[in-house]
Amino acid sequence: MPIVDMLWSGWGDPERAERLPAAVTGLLRELLGVHAEPAPPVKLAEIEPPTARPVAGILAEVVGEEQVRTDAESRIRHTRGKSTPDLLRLRAGDASTAPDAVVLPGSHEEVAEVLSRCAAHRIAVVPFGGGTSVVGGLTPEAGDFTGVIALDLRRLDRLVSVDTISRTATLQTGMRAPRAEELLNEQGYTLGHFPQSFEWASIGGFAAARSAGQASAGYGRFDEMVLGLTLATPRGTIEAGRSPRSAAGPDLRQLVLGSEGAFGVITDVTVRIRPLPETHAYEGWLFPSLSEGVTAVRALAQDGPLPTVLRLSDETETMIGLARPAELGAHQGGGGCLAVCGYDGTAAEVAERQAKVRAVLESLGGVHQGEEPGRSWLHGRFAAPYLRDGLLDVGVFVDTLETAGFWSNLSRLYDAVRLTLAHELSSSVVMCHVSHVYPSGASLYFTVVTAQGEDPVERWRRAKAAVSDAIIEAGGTISHHHGVGVDHRDWFAREAGSLGVEALRAVKDRLDPDGIMNPGVLLPRS
Repeated sequence: MPIVDMLWSGWGDPERAERLPAAVTGLLRELLGVHAEPAPPVKLAEIEPPTARPVAGILAEVVGEEQVRTDAESRIRHTRGKSTPDLLRLRAGDASTAPDAVVLPGSHEEVAEVLSRCAAHRIAVVPFGGGTSVVGGLTPEAGDFTGVIALDLRRLDRLVSVDTISRTATLQTGMRAPRAEELLNEQGYTLGHFPQSFEWASIGGFAAARSAGQASAGYGRFDEMVLGLTLATPRGTIEAGRSPRSAAGPDLRQLVLGSEGAFGVITDVTVRIRPLPETHAYEGWLFPSLSEGVTAVRALAQDGPLPTVLRLSDETETMIGLARPAELGAHQGGGGCLAVCGYDGTAAEVAERQAKVRAVLESLGGVHQGEEPGRSWLHGRFAAPYLRDGLLDVGVFVDTLETAGFWSNLSRLYDAVRLTLAHELSSSVVMCHVSHVYPSGASLYFTVVTAQGEDPVERWRRAKAAVSDAIIEAGGTISHHHGVGVDHRDWFAREAGSLGVEALRAVKDRLDPDGIMNPGVLLPRS
């Protein structure tokens, strides 16, 4: 199937872009003091990327001339990811980090040969899947290389095999998530992996960044699904995973998962699959406060029964309605914190689990809100990035950050992030939800809304640095599922420790001795 490119200056399908309701615009003026004139992006045709360095001919011999693109539009569309600073720079016409060429290999062998030639000619390589990184994962530090290519994996789009006995599937990593789900559904299976980036992200991106989907309570994180993988490096190929679990030394799969293209290119993965559920059910629960809601969510995570989807919005996110994007700005009633529960399975399984969850949540102060809040969340679960585009158009800055911690430390972590953001960004709104729960802890996902001001990118850089410091000092991880990229790299080094970084550096130096793979992403340049 042909792949449709995302909107170059925003998120997703240009046909789905929507103007903000007047009520929302008025609310922003009242809360944030936003009075800026609309700020649409420059026209794509007006952007001039830097003159391309002569790298195309070297690689056309491997993949064919038609699979090497050097036109301005292709290069711009492969510039940066989809964080708000990324978009603001592109919307202003800044394509200074555009690759010199976009290369589209069609097989593992072609990927391996491209990497070998790039190493020989000191050409930096940026693996490119869906382009949805929000942490600078597509913005390498490659100034001293002879060139930079974006290695677009879209042609690696096959469902290689399905093992119905073991319930596994092998997928090439350039396949977009909706296509993978479609092909598996045809055979009666599902991955069950639906992150907010689902409509545009690739299978390889899920693996390279340790993605977590919105149904992770039921299906697990993507790294938990991966049973085997193939990695092409400038020095050769690694194949890891010949059984579900192994005691044959450290697990190389776990070394590759989360490596963000710094060690090589993942060209296929073998993943666990599950039978398509017979039915789904969604519902909402309201708790008087975040602490009471967290207590209830923790009870389900630790003692069960566990819904397939389990997420809890704080008071601000509940009030504004971001848990239900279609109702953003609508009055949500008398406060409290909204929890959304979703269930997959047979009709009997779903009914039994719902009844048991209801008993637990009612005993802990939850008030059942019926199906509508859950259905509303389901309907709008991929809509939030489109809302961001509308907010950018009217002079509002909105971005997200996330972390995770143990239950005993979650309140401290939540307070540290909120207080730091309030101090760094005056006249801002900070919202949060608890999701991706585990017996020992959970993630916290924050959305920050503020006026753009004179230099929104620099203002956010300072705030993000301060809040990253606060996360590390409060005992949280710098990322639960967005990854490291360039943006989180310095704090990842603090989290891993100097010896841990040295160990990873040794791996990179062995697999990528010339340092061409996504230079500066995950690890600092040596």
